[in-house]
Amino acid sequence: MNCTIKKTLLLLVLPLMLTSCIIQDAQPEDCETKDILVTKIMEGSTYDIVFKEKNSDRYYINRGLEQGLTIEDLEEKLLNKKVTLHLYKFWFGTSEHISQLTVDGNVLFTEFN
Repeated sequence: MNCTIKKTLLLLVLPLMLTSCIIQDAQPEDCETKDILVTKIMEGSTYDIVFKEKNSDRYYINRGLEQGLTIEDLEEKLLNKKVTLHLYKFWFGTSEHISQLTVDGNVLFTEFN
């Protein structure tokens, strides 16, 4: 394959790959469920809320602070508790993006309709 064909293929494939990483209208069937013990809650970049578990894995609510959630309230409700996360699945793997968060059967955050 010559260089021009490779560049053309790259220009065609790259935008498709990038758009496949955008989460739109997440639904339960688009997610993997994971139970974690929340050991730390902190502010991330761009107003995200980041949840850390004991093994140092991190998950986030995209722009959670802009959606009326607060670190203090979430720490009071979730710190050192087991929570269930719905994490969005891409074709290449599971993200750290939280689509829904529940504790003791109560939904504290959801993107589902």
